[in-house]
Amino acid sequence: MRVRPISPEALVEELAELIAAWPGGSRVRVAVDGAPSARPELLADALVEPLRVLGRAVVRVSAADFLRPASLRLEFGRTDPDVFYDEWLDVGALRREVLEPLDPGQSGKVLPKLWDSRADRAYRSSYQTLPEDGVLLLDGTLLLGRWLPFELSVHLWLSHGALARGTAQDERWRLPAYERYEREVEPQRVADVVVRADHPDRPALVTG
Repeated sequence: MRVRPISPEALVEELAELIAAWPGGSRVRVAVDGAPSARPELLADALVEPLRVLGRAVVRVSAADFLRPASLRLEFGRTDPDVFYDEWLDVGALRREVLEPLDPGQSGKVLPKLWDSRADRAYRSSYQTLPEDGVLLLDGTLLLGRWLPFELSVHLWLSHGALARGTAQDERWRLPAYERYEREVEPQRVADVVVRADHPDRPALVTG
């Protein structure tokens, strides 16, 4: 395994070129996975314009907008790391409303937002249609190991120390869930692209 330092700008450029090089005529579902302190949403956002410049239509979706309602998500308490790991994300809705419509020959109609977890009510979002050579950029945490269909997965890896330092005090109860993810899913092994993200201004690509 080799680790190659790279600037944030060059990282975005390389990833955009990798995604844009996907064979034409097929949609590309890209997961940008990482703990919240790794800010996967920022990397996904940064990829939008470069991909459009390279000729790919893009739909941006955040897994945070596909959490279960509070009555289900918090049924067994607000600070249970195993419930956070297993039950918070509405995997069925994400598959049904976002990922499966992008299968070959399907409609391409994506619901970009489903549930506003802060207000605990449904968004009133309209469906967006992604053309057959378009790209879905989905950011989130604990996305891998759920049998979700992605053509490409990017994992932003944090060391134990960086993860602990970057996690807000009121969210530290989630740390055992991230440790379980490392242990059970091994995202560094299963992701197509791994980025070491301890220092946001000095990321590094893991290769080999």
